[in-house]
Amino acid sequence: MESGMVSVDRWTAGSQVYFLTHLHADHLSGLTSKWSRGPLYCSRTTAKLLPIKFPGFNLSLLHIVEIGQWHSVSLLSPSSGSSTTVSFMAIDAHHCPGAVMYLFRGEFGCTLYTGDFRWESTSERAQTGRTMLLKAMKDVQLDMLYLDNTYCNPTYCFPSREVAARQVLSIISSHPNHDVVIAVDTLGKENLLLYISRVLKTKIWVWPERLQTMHLLGFHDIFTTKTSVTRIRAVPRYSFNIETLEGLNTMRPTIGIMPSGLPWAPKAFRGMEKLPLGSPPLLLHNRWHTGVTTSSTSSKTNGGSLSSGRHDHYIYTVPYSDHSCFSELQKFIEFVKPINIKSIVSSSACNVDPLYHFGSICRIQQASELLCQRLRIKRSEKIGVIDMKSSFGCTGTMQLGRKKRKRQISRAAIHVSRVRLLRRERQGVKIVDTNPD
Repeated sequence: MESGMVSVDRWTAGSQVYFLTHLHADHLSGLTSKWSRGPLYCSRTTAKLLPIKFPGFNLSLLHIVEIGQWHSVSLLSPSSGSSTTVSFMAIDAHHCPGAVMYLFRGEFGCTLYTGDFRWESTSERAQTGRTMLLKAMKDVQLDMLYLDNTYCNPTYCFPSREVAARQVLSIISSHPNHDVVIAVDTLGKENLLLYISRVLKTKIWVWPERLQTMHLLGFHDIFTTKTSVTRIRAVPRYSFNIETLEGLNTMRPTIGIMPSGLPWAPKAFRGMEKLPLGSPPLLLHNRWHTGVTTSSTSSKTNGGSLSSGRHDHYIYTVPYSDHSCFSELQKFIEFVKPINIKSIVSSSACNVDPLYHFGSICRIQQASELLCQRLRIKRSEKIGVIDMKSSFGCTGTMQLGRKKRKRQISRAAIHVSRVRLLRRERQGVKIVDTNPD
């Protein structure tokens, strides 16, 4: 597809039509209440929730994309000026309410943009999406896959959300005399909260803006803003920290639960236990991991590493994720069999090009080999720098540099600096044809 035709989750000028996958903040950079650069396509649920996020938005720009149905739009080719038709389908991304993947077809071939997604094998909803995608791609080769590479690293293994939800329930049930606060975003984790409410037969407190969202989603009798009617509260993630939990415990016994996928990279936080109690949270892929002494138990579930961690006396973390883990990404790529892959997250916690892991699966072995060759060149350049330094009489520098480089390479996929994580942004893409090089 030529540049200047379609943008997904990217809101700068220069495209004829724009597509929104879902309403999480890292996909909305540049989208405002006054934005008016062109038609905006999104799911029906997203269109319903968008005015809350952007009051005064020009709703005439919105075009509803029904899930599982083919739609088409006529665009002008920037190079020839002739009209060309782009067909597209929205497929449930199984991430948060309204989140969809987009499959594009036209003279340019076939392109799939996943947005944020979870590719579970156990849920009926995911099976429906799988069937829908299989039918849409029947007899068609997928030329380009734009992949949610949030956890594109073998280090990240966590269970299905069904299993993780049972863990959350177990923690709550084992503290019958405690208040419970659960960290959630402004959108997402609704199924977890509904499960807790249904099993424990209780309402759940949410803040007023979240209650408005819940009502728009059709949940009218489960959530409340009255703290007196329930001991379970869903609170904004940004307000969830040790200091808050310590303050709450001066009034009533209270535990906190953080449902997130990121802390379940066991090697990524080695040494974190040395941070003093009360250290500020370390932001990790729009999540955080508290700097407190950690004791955890581990077991194997569904072939992955299932860890339930407890931080100090107050905070538990559970591997409940709305993103696909590494093994699920691999199964997804084996399912769609793309010719080429590009990552959506330009600076994630793993920071590994998907082709490094999946180049052979997507039948672009030459690109995979090219990537490995580039890595070897970069490594040799580092060796050259070390050699140059040692020629100026720095005895032992080259050997020390090689050891240091070896450690850096072995940890590169799981080590991310605090500053770099704090600066992470997701910018979306303009769908364009590019060569693998």
